[in-house]
Amino acid sequence: MFVSSIKNNETQIIRDMSSISAFIPYGELGLKNYFDVFKQMPFGRFMFNSVFIVGSTVLTGLILNSMIAYALARLRFRGRGFILSFIIALIIIPTEAVVIPLLLMVNRIGWLDSYQVQIVPFIVDAFSIFLFYQFFVGLPKSLDEAAKIDGASPFQVYWKIIVPLSKPVFATVATLQFLFRWGDFLWPLMVTRGYEYRPLPVAIQQFFSQDPKVWGDIFAFASMVTIPSLIIFLLFQKWFIHSVASSGIKG
Repeated sequence: MFVSSIKNNETQIIRDMSSISAFIPYGELGLKNYFDVFKQMPFGRFMFNSVFIVGSTVLTGLILNSMIAYALARLRFRGRGFILSFIIALIIIPTEAVVIPLLLMVNRIGWLDSYQVQIVPFIVDAFSIFLFYQFFVGLPKSLDEAAKIDGASPFQVYWKIIVPLSKPVFATVATLQFLFRWGDFLWPLMVTRGYEYRPLPVAIQQFFSQDPKVWGDIFAFASMVTIPSLIIFLLFQKWFIHSVASSGIKG
């Protein structure tokens, strides 16, 4: 895809699609296709929308989901077991099963075609809570007890002890949620109407549906959508692998 995106000859791109030549950078190379994308559509606006929506969802979700998981894993209160079972049950429910009721709800409160309609419904995530919970349960209880003896409140224990020790799971959740949200297509398509609030996955669908199709431009657009995901994964790869390895050792 990336190699084809830097080939300026459209005929060459089409000819190479069904052969190994598609993976070989040769012929007339350049960034013409990328410049064409910016000329045809407000790509910068779409990129800003995606970064803002995904960044807000992931950062806010890290705080709220980890705090919920901390309460379930380290504190004792009535109804804790039921809440945990309910959260685990939510994991098996696909988003597609609730989009219609959710769409009716956000339409009633006037949130359609906005940023908040793409952020708020996805901040609290059952799978993220479960990952945090599994990691927090494995931390020694003696840490909490020692902190409480020194007069620390539950929030201070969470913020000053649990969070610094949980960098691997924070990186894992951030990476997974970024990938999930970055590629989200169905919900943004349903709740947005124009360019102002639409993210990249919806924009690339609109770009692909244009006629005539210019494959060099399409590959350039797709490359710019994919590259941020690769960068995020490479940045957090060490912590991601460490978290998976730690979970395997505990199991």
